[in-house]
Amino acid sequence: MKKNNHPVEGPNGLVYTARLPLSRATLNYLADLIRGHRKKIRSPWRALPAGKIAGIVLAVLRCDQRPGDLAGGNGVHRTTVGRWVREVVGLLAARAPRLDRTLKKVARTGGGVVLLDSS
Repeated sequence: MKKNNHPVEGPNGLVYTARLPLSRATLNYLADLIRGHRKKIRSPWRALPAGKIAGIVLAVLRCDQRPGDLAGGNGVHRTTVGRWVREVVGLLAARAPRLDRTLKKVARTGGGVVLLDSS
């Protein structure tokens, strides 16, 4: 049997676009967090601008897009997208109120039901 190792004809990769139902304020907020973090850690550059990184991370978090798919379409490696997701989740978690303080506030204001979602 003869092995056929020549590349397939056609484009280098298949790229598709998807529309995310996001407000401009959400995208700008996240991009500003990324810019601030980059400045804080004195990172001189990233493979993509902060706004594009924010859009990719939101696609992973909100729409369950696979990091490898988004990486290929944007010219970065899958592990880079994974690192961006972990960084952004950390940045957002640092901005979130602590659970104990939130529960105390709910108790003070007379809240009867608290829903926790760990997803």
